Amino acid sequence: MGDMTRFAAPAEPPVDSPADSPVGSPVDALALDEVVRFTSDLIRIDTTNRGGGDCRERPAAEYAAEALAAAGLEPLLLERTPGRTNVVARIEGTDPAADALLVHGHLDVVPAEAADWSVDPFSGEVRDGVVWGRGAVDMKNMDAMVLAVVRAWARAGVRPRRDVVIAFTADEEDSAVDGSGFLADHHPELFEGCTEGLSESGAFTLHAGPGPALYPIAAGERGTAWLKLTAHGTTGHGSKPNPANAVTRLAAAVHRIGEHRWPVRLTGTVAACITELAALQGLSVDPRARDFDLDAVLGKLGPAAALVEATVRNSANPTMLSAGYKLNVVPGQAVAYVDGRVLPGGEDEFRRTLDELTGPHVDWEFHHREVALEAPVDGPTYAVLRQAVERFDPDGRVVPFCMAGGTDAKQFSRLGITGYGFSPLKLPPGFDYWSLFHGVDERVPVEALHFGVRVLDHALRAL
Repeated sequence: MGDMTRFAAPAEPPVDSPADSPVGSPVDALALDEVVRFTSDLIRIDTTNRGGGDCRERPAAEYAAEALAAAGLEPLLLERTPGRTNVVARIEGTDPAADALLVHGHLDVVPAEAADWSVDPFSGEVRDGVVWGRGAVDMKNMDAMVLAVVRAWARAGVRPRRDVVIAFTADEEDSAVDGSGFLADHHPELFEGCTEGLSESGAFTLHAGPGPALYPIAAGERGTAWLKLTAHGTTGHGSKPNPANAVTRLAAAVHRIGEHRWPVRLTGTVAACITELAALQGLSVDPRARDFDLDAVLGKLGPAAALVEATVRNSANPTMLSAGYKLNVVPGQAVAYVDGRVLPGGEDEFRRTLDELTGPHVDWEFHHREVALEAPVDGPTYAVLRQAVERFDPDGRVVPFCMAGGTDAKQFSRLGITGYGFSPLKLPPGFDYWSLFHGVDERVPVEALHFGVRVLDHALRAL
């Protein structure tokens, strides 16, 4: 199964805290300093994932493992492919009968073109109270928060109620085959007892106009349905008529897919989000009512509508085309790729629609496929996450939402782990969090990291 290295703990493991209550946080000044330093250091370790296996996470994995070992843990380094390294460690809880909790973050980042940035994207520069660099938001900031919290617990002799499994993964920004997929398929024993997981893309501040700041917690993800389309035709001279032109057939199918208007399908998470957002605007709505007018309601939600606009339908966006080898030759085959996303329960509709849109001369297949997810928003776990955020920002309001894309929670769901997006950040007005994901000048305020450490500590001990 590739490399498996164990980092030995250099110190005695943490002892039980005087009380299991999250009251009396162990987060100290050192933890607040460390979360900034860890974020900056991890950014400086270039873990660019260009796809197709072109990435090396091992230096970042070793950094994280050393930080965990210094907190008295025994992290494992695991690889499917040399250099594509994952880190897993377990913190023993005080209640051996309790289910375990998974907290996971990925170590890889998407490419960054330095010429487009105001700073070196791998500098980790801290300037004017902001940490700059690729991964500052997605998601080395959360990795750093986890490390800071675990080390604060060790210094204070605190243990959580339930076992907490920490996982830092490779390859999330591509197929996850070297990361969470490898861990779930080949090392499920490391996640024994885990029933729930926390990871990226939730509990950040969204300033959506007048009224309280919002903190959306992800309780669902659309499924991944990346498609390869192949059109077949007759090869011929470019100067002659060709009614069986593969390029023409492919172009027609791509046009139909790109223009298709998918019907509205409201999942439980999205319906709950709409209901709560409307209530904050003084509106009483029932998304399940026969006469519910989605467009009218979204029009009244202002910027907050962005939380649901991408997740009320399945979607399919053409992204790549490939055909031909010479200008005056009609090729016999043409290929396109489509980024499809599928709502929970929407796969049958997605398949039927693609069959209709591609037509008789274009075949389609899944290039990469992962399940859609949905987590309860009316149970104790979501309630604890909500309370943790609102404890540290009493003026904020937590709402559930479904992510348009996906995370490693998809792979870990194979082990029966229910995932929530919870990487808390308190952001100032005007800070466009959404645009910084995979964007230029990615950065995170120092104060947002401090907030995140406090909220994450409270949530993990309360869970």
